[in-house]
Amino acid sequence: MMNPIDSCWRQNPNWRRSRQQLATCSVGFSGKMTNNIGKDTIRYKVSDPSDDPLNPKKGTLRYGATMITGKVWITFQKNMNIQLVKPLLISSFTTLDGRGVDIHITGNACLLAYKATDVIIHGLRIHHCKAVGPSSVRGPNGEMVPLGQMDGDAIRLVTASKVWIDHNTLYSCQDGLLDVTRGSTDVTISNNWFKDQDKVMLLGHDDGYLRDKNMRVTVVFNHFGPNCNQRMPRVRHGYAHVANNLYQGWEQYAIGGSMNPSIKSEANYFIAPKSGNKEVTWRNGINENSKPWKFYSVGDVFENGASFIQTGLGGANPNYNDQQRFKVVDAKFVRSITKSSGALKCFRTIMC
Repeated sequence: MMNPIDSCWRQNPNWRRSRQQLATCSVGFSGKMTNNIGKDTIRYKVSDPSDDPLNPKKGTLRYGATMITGKVWITFQKNMNIQLVKPLLISSFTTLDGRGVDIHITGNACLLAYKATDVIIHGLRIHHCKAVGPSSVRGPNGEMVPLGQMDGDAIRLVTASKVWIDHNTLYSCQDGLLDVTRGSTDVTISNNWFKDQDKVMLLGHDDGYLRDKNMRVTVVFNHFGPNCNQRMPRVRHGYAHVANNLYQGWEQYAIGGSMNPSIKSEANYFIAPKSGNKEVTWRNGINENSKPWKFYSVGDVFENGASFIQTGLGGANPNYNDQQRFKVVDAKFVRSITKSSGALKCFRTIMC
């Protein structure tokens, strides 16, 4: 059984020749990613795994992600281990498409979408990303961009919008695996495998950053675990629709938040750890004056004694439009529709 995203493109035996079909398959708050495709899209193939953050060479990932103006669809010539010297900024209207090869990205702070829109990150293995001090790197249109301290996240979105993160394998980074911060919104996080990490996913910059009240994120068809501690996700201020995900245990909690977020947990499969905390949720700062909080569970399945304390019953519906809407399947099918989570192995077969 395939989920709606995968059934849209994976059953096409000619997907390699029609890669841009992928952009029509996204669901959730990112909507369809059709702004990334068309006759004016530049096809760029990475042939060189090296990295020069100040003077990117043609053929490298950084050159394709920062130096080319307009829509860029980036693929990879062969299996690669790309070790980033500095954070890699991703320009608007850029697709990173790792299908068909085995791409590992490691190094200093890894991927950053800063004030970018219409970004697809698909089919990569991103891990062992480390913190790095203030630096300057080439950014969109080849311009020099000064960066502050970077904490060591696999993927970080800062004031970004309309971003789709799909079928990546993320693990073992110094800070977190995925941050959506500083006014970023209209994001879909789907079909990823998050494992071996303390802090997994942060939605919302900090308790004082009120712009994140407008944040809308869909977290769907992902596999969390094994060996994940917390933040799957942790939400501040904004809204998250968390649906049809598989949770393979946790230590502190699975879904949490602060500053009155709204979270709809729908048809997820929660497998509590054998010992320790069985409760799925965590709230910071909730009291009698916090009644508007909405932590809403509908159709979830709980195993090994897992439990979900609801707050503010009565909905937290995503109110998707026609471009965003998708069918949430019964939680009993979650194991099946998440079994291909993470970067796909499409190496020897025609079908992916």
